[in-house]
Amino acid sequence: MQGTAQARTTTATAHYEELARQLTGIGAVKRDLARTLPPHCPPGPAAVLTVLDRHGEMRLSRLSELLAVDISVTSRHVTHVAERGWIARDADPGDGRCRILRLTPAGRAVLAEIRARHTAALTRALADWPVQDVTALNTLLARLRTSFSNSF
Repeated sequence: MQGTAQARTTTATAHYEELARQLTGIGAVKRDLARTLPPHCPPGPAAVLTVLDRHGEMRLSRLSELLAVDISVTSRHVTHVAERGWIARDADPGDGRCRILRLTPAGRAVLAEIRARHTAALTRALADWPVQDVTALNTLLARLRTSFSNSF
């Protein structure tokens, strides 16, 4: 009995080790997708636009938390997108010393371009996958994100 339990634990560990290796490989996929970004919108500024689209307007400090990068890095990315008119930096009504960041229509247009480029790249890369496999991957990745974020 004890040997069977140990074998199951060893097998489970091997599965998680393989999952960790596969997730490391996702970094290569992300780098390939980053190569599809418009030349005027590198990954950092693209992330700023994506977070503001997903979470709505916010202060720089909150954006920095959500991006999980230092506020000085976030500030550089915000400057990049603000100079191009992709976001607005309005005075915070609750604290005039702070700014509230929000997407502009121009920023939404850049996001639409990014999404179209990413979708086209994924369509090409997964052209030989059955739609059921793509659906299963979407479901499992969403479940992984939820499980992982709930464990911390």
